[in-house]
Amino acid sequence: MVQAYILIQTEVGKAADVAREIGGIPGVTLAEDVTGPYDVIVRAEARNVDELGKLVVAQIQAVEGITRTLTCPIVHI
Repeated sequence: MVQAYILIQTEVGKAADVAREIGGIPGVTLAEDVTGPYDVIVRAEARNVDELGKLVVAQIQAVEGITRTLTCPIVHI
């Protein structure tokens, strides 16, 4: 299982709507709107890196109101 945090920037005033919509996507375990340089932080999981990439590109980035994403895979050192 691969897990990652996805940091999202949105259009002005869209953070709550984006977080709500992303929260319903299978594979997303947490989606919260926050303050700071990013507007939404998402925690997601997938069976492997390829599936995680497909989740981000095909489903999360397709949500209206998103301007940029940064995916940060979780590592266990």
